[in-house]
Amino acid sequence: MKFLLKLFAWLISLSIFGVLVVGAGATYILWEYGKHLPDYKQLADYDPPTATRVHAGDGRLIAEYATEKRVFVPITSIPREVVHGFVAAEDQNFYAHHGVDPIALARAVVTNVSLYFKKRRFIGASTITQQVAKNFLLTNEASLDRKIKEAILAFRIEQALSKDRIMELYLNEIYLGYGSYGVAAAALNYFDKSMDELTTAEIAYLAALPKAPNNYHPIRKHDAAIARRNWVVGRMLEEGYIDQLSALEARDEALIVKPRTATEFVEASYFVEEVRRELSDEFGLDVVNEGGLSVRTTLDPVLQDYAENALRKGLEAYDRRHGYRGVVGNISLDTGWEQRLKEVTMPAGVVGWKKAAIIELEEKSAFVAFSDGKTGTIPFRELRWARKPLKNQKVGGALKRPADVLSLGDVVLVEEVKTGAPKEQGGPRVEYPDGTYALRQVPAINGAIIALDPHTGRVMAMSGGWSFDRSQFNRATQAKRQPGSAFKPFVYLAGLDKGYTPATMILDAPFVLDQGPGQPKWKPANYSKKFYGPSPMRIGIEKSRNLMTVRLAQAIGMETVADYAKRFHILEDMPEQLSMSLGAGAVKLIDLASAYGMLVNGGKEIRPTFIDRVQDKHGKTIFKHDKRVCVECKDATWTIGDVDMPKLPDERAVLADPASAYQVVTMLEGVVQRGTGRRIRSIGKPLAGKTGTTNDSRDVWFMGFSPDLVAGIFVGFDTPIPLGTQLWGGQETGSSVAAPIFKTFMTDVMKDRPAIPFRTPPGVRMVRIDAETGRLANAASSKVIVEAFKSGTEPGIGAQAVVIDGSDTLDDVSVDGEEEKTLRAKTGTSRGIY
Repeated sequence: MKFLLKLFAWLISLSIFGVLVVGAGATYILWEYGKHLPDYKQLADYDPPTATRVHAGDGRLIAEYATEKRVFVPITSIPREVVHGFVAAEDQNFYAHHGVDPIALARAVVTNVSLYFKKRRFIGASTITQQVAKNFLLTNEASLDRKIKEAILAFRIEQALSKDRIMELYLNEIYLGYGSYGVAAAALNYFDKSMDELTTAEIAYLAALPKAPNNYHPIRKHDAAIARRNWVVGRMLEEGYIDQLSALEARDEALIVKPRTATEFVEASYFVEEVRRELSDEFGLDVVNEGGLSVRTTLDPVLQDYAENALRKGLEAYDRRHGYRGVVGNISLDTGWEQRLKEVTMPAGVVGWKKAAIIELEEKSAFVAFSDGKTGTIPFRELRWARKPLKNQKVGGALKRPADVLSLGDVVLVEEVKTGAPKEQGGPRVEYPDGTYALRQVPAINGAIIALDPHTGRVMAMSGGWSFDRSQFNRATQAKRQPGSAFKPFVYLAGLDKGYTPATMILDAPFVLDQGPGQPKWKPANYSKKFYGPSPMRIGIEKSRNLMTVRLAQAIGMETVADYAKRFHILEDMPEQLSMSLGAGAVKLIDLASAYGMLVNGGKEIRPTFIDRVQDKHGKTIFKHDKRVCVECKDATWTIGDVDMPKLPDERAVLADPASAYQVVTMLEGVVQRGTGRRIRSIGKPLAGKTGTTNDSRDVWFMGFSPDLVAGIFVGFDTPIPLGTQLWGGQETGSSVAAPIFKTFMTDVMKDRPAIPFRTPPGVRMVRIDAETGRLANAASSKVIVEAFKSGTEPGIGAQAVVIDGSDTLDDVSVDGEEEKTLRAKTGTSRGIY
């Protein structure tokens, strides 16, 4: 008995000693490993990096900017079934343990002993809290040290944060494959659904992924993915989260991945990149990529589609007029040609075209084959444009047969076509059978188009080139090129503000300017190389007369012209040289389009913008383009009964007399009706605009507008060279290159819109006048137009202003005898004074 008591006492002492040793060891471990651990308290305020989402004006998603594509969702908005799925799969005791699950740990130890002898991979016992500690505060290093630190941090996190906060961090941070950070992103990327739309089977599949997403890839490892998903379904059933029937249905459901709906519903790459640049300048790149901003842009997807289509077709049409630069490649047509065709590199930026190999040539057709074995035909009518390109944008002689330009084995770009050019001028278009193609090539020329609201400056559509994939340089916002005659309306606006009228007679005659010692005399000329004598100011815009514009600029002073260029934000520091009145200063398309918008809206200042509003991830508005305050808008009563809608103040600065701006608009209507832009007239709606062509046709423009939309087009080579002549003769100009793009765009835009006339401001009277003399119309007038006058300046009421210029003489310029005789008869003087 005494021995038993001693043994018992010895065992008690040994046990106490063991406990003390273990406790001391545990204390040492906690102290040693815990003294340099990261601050877990930061998780309480953790704000995970989330994607910035960019929306079009109609709310459609057009882009995301992100370092990690994560959509942060608060725990209150996460469906409970999603939470249950991950708890069942990853940590069934999550709501009971204090960071480390001793039961799961013991089970893992026993299991791993068995796995050791079977030489299989060990299983883990990490809780969700431990995974949060590892993902946020530690590395992925597989070591005992890291596991100890993970456990210590898990205990501390459990003391500092609620279970819901820990679960929120976990579900928004966990990587689930397919580039998905967080369950919300994974639901979109795998199933194109929000979390509240997921089925039980889909939840179970996502919950199966945290350990090793690549091991359960839904396509490459489909069977393993199904097995793992069904295991999770079983765990959800065992934990009581679903019933037996739901489990059976989930196990029977097919695992089908649905690609996420395309982010961009329209091609708007240049627009999206411009938005990204503006956001980066305003908020910084880190905020843009990780701040979870919600951006509402000004983009109209329908107009953007029209703009992209019009620009691409216009650039391709010009390019085809100037020859075929050659095939994409050439392959042997021996066995295996299909694979060789596949290996030929497709040029960047090609959309809607295909690669094809020439397999047979006949007198009137070329036969093509595709890498999938299908064949087609290119009729000679769709090849005739492919003449040999020569210097200075000229082309060689007409083709007689397909073999003049193509050879067997050539790899070409083709586009399927349904109709072709008529056999005879003015005849119906030719209908083609299925499998008919046209030869295509990537254009060497480039350009830009922009459309904006003239009342607000909101950019509705923009494309900065033929293809963003081919060149990210944005010719609408980054390129500075000479606008040529497209600048002239602002010279005339300045003149109208100075007291002249659209009927003021301006001498169209030779002009010479002495530029100083050792410098040649400046002798501007009209495009036609002719002179027309005294003509109404309106004609100076409609026919784009250089000499009339220069005389007007000289009369009002180039300091005035420079001031108008600055106030309309076209050029901030224009040299006060007469050549600048003809558009010699380099400008951006977006600035010129905005300036035209200020003509349309009555001379009120606008600034172009791509962004309406920016909100942070919590919904707080942190940027607005329209900064006006509307107190009454917050009062809901205005939507009821007869209460008037709140009216916001018009805070736009007035840059010119609204009546003068309207007079310019009516003159630009004349450009479309009778002048250099008359090809636009067939649209049949109230439109106005101005062509622009620089020296040697290096840059061509068309700036046009309706009462509520401005559209500007620029076309030119990135390294400026002359655009050459058209095949049928005549220089390529803004009328032949840029205006057709505007016409294509506005035809689509205006087809379903009513014919709204331009708005007439107060103080303007419409008077019938003789278009040739600028005087009141009478029975002898052959050309009568309705002209806009400010009250008191109409012919016969107030004295008309005239431009007087006595600085040059006809003898200074070499003209032929007939022109000199005509000019002297019209002016009654040899000194060019009217």
